[in-house]
Amino acid sequence: MKQETKVREGAIPTVVGTVVTGVGIGLRTVNPVLGWGIAGFGLAHVFLGAIDLIEHGPADNKMMQMKEEPQQ
Repeated sequence: MKQETKVREGAIPTVVGTVVTGVGIGLRTVNPVLGWGIAGFGLAHVFLGAIDLIEHGPADNKMMQMKEEPQQ
């Protein structure tokens, strides 16, 4: 049986946004307006991905939840 790997919701947009922001910052020397536009687009993805990561934090992870003890 193959084990399923789960990626936290919001992690992919945050990573992609970080890469896009870096590309935009790098393009500022070639075309400042385009570079800042791409950097802003990347920062928006980082921000929205971070919101998802916070919203669906470790409390939603079934392995991290506290087990309830049976009451007697």
